[in-house]
Amino acid sequence: MIFSIIQKSQLGRADRIDSEFYQPEYLEIVSKVSKIPHDTLENISESLLSFGAYSLTSFIQWKESGIPFITAEDVKEGFINLENPRFIDEKVDEILKKSRVHENEVLLAMSGKVGDAAVAVDIPSRLNSNQDIVKIKLKKEYSPYFLAVFLNSKFGRLQVLRLPVGSVQQHIFLWQTKSLLIPNFSKEFVVRIENLYKFGLKEIKNSKTFYQQAEELLLEELGLKNAVFEDDLSYVVNFSGVQKSDRVDSDFFQPKYEELISILKKNNAKFFIEVIENVPARFNPKLDEQYKYVELANINSSIGVIDGYEEVLGKEAPSRAKRILKEDDVIVSSVEGSLDKVALVAESQNGYLASTGFFQFRSKEILPEVLLTLAKSIIFQMQLKKHCTGTILTAVPNEALKQMYVPVLPKTSQAKIAELVRKSHEARKKSKELLEEAKRKVEEMIDSASSLQVEKGGKN
Repeated sequence: MIFSIIQKSQLGRADRIDSEFYQPEYLEIVSKVSKIPHDTLENISESLLSFGAYSLTSFIQWKESGIPFITAEDVKEGFINLENPRFIDEKVDEILKKSRVHENEVLLAMSGKVGDAAVAVDIPSRLNSNQDIVKIKLKKEYSPYFLAVFLNSKFGRLQVLRLPVGSVQQHIFLWQTKSLLIPNFSKEFVVRIENLYKFGLKEIKNSKTFYQQAEELLLEELGLKNAVFEDDLSYVVNFSGVQKSDRVDSDFFQPKYEELISILKKNNAKFFIEVIENVPARFNPKLDEQYKYVELANINSSIGVIDGYEEVLGKEAPSRAKRILKEDDVIVSSVEGSLDKVALVAESQNGYLASTGFFQFRSKEILPEVLLTLAKSIIFQMQLKKHCTGTILTAVPNEALKQMYVPVLPKTSQAKIAELVRKSHEARKKSKELLEEAKRKVEEMIDSASSLQVEKGGKN
């Protein structure tokens, strides 16, 4: 049994009497930061903003393009995901001006994965956000990079994780973040942490650049680099074609799909099932075994990696958790609206559990990295979209794969593409390692400094 005894006088400004708030690990974290030079988040900030009145959400209308709009789920541990934003128009952006994101602000998630923090770097000239993100503008003498690293460290994260209130959907309020304790360290140490973070951001850029080069090389090999496939406003389809496909929805017969297939056939494309195995979802998790479970939200679609998981016991796993992943598998979402959620299974992810909402592909003729690039490109994406069916949950049926075409490039071309994808994924891995190193150094410094203060106190 774990417990802690708190005197009434120790409640202080917290105004909390729930036991969760006073867990020993939370108290230890606060105690250690309190022992060293520190300040509150409110005191080191010029401003702390979220969204304004919640009623303003009624003004939001999503657009096909315009000003990008991110949510708390887009604030990752150290990085902001700008790959698939929603969009609002200028009028709504003006109404929601309090929630605009500016360069060098620190963003802190107040829901979703509570406590994730990142610096807004190289963001679009105009960017807006929802009510579950705190936007922190620091005073000039403080480093946003150091603050983001600290908030992602155990000393920042556990302070944030003790804040949520609510019985159903827990949430952090803006005013609660003001009292977070932030350590003060020497400028030299802060610069070292800042540089590690910046190097990590640079590796993220390198990662995206390498992947873009891989996809461009693939499309260039197939004569698709500058290809544009647009919807036709009107077209004629023979009744025999309708009978053969057993489809009557107009989008299925868009000429752009046949244009793509025609180009693929010129490149000696084969039927999908001739070169790619679609692994069936037949795995039954063992009831008392722990698994790392992957869902759509865990896919980094920018470069095709699995970027997270949820720890679950077999008996608590969702009924759709029927896939056991193997190194070099390529998993592809089968659900319309998230077809771009594609990832290559890394060696460290061998044995992960995944949802039946994915296809699971393997091939003996196509290198795994090339298969990933194909699956993320228009070559797969257009064909998958064509075959989506359903009224409530629109998805790609397994049978549709038989009608898809796959180009098989020469081994020399595949090797070049694979090497670029490997460099992309290595750069991504390096970026995460740099952030982890920065966090570790901050944690070690706080542990060391607080211990030193305890020793000094004992000697006195």
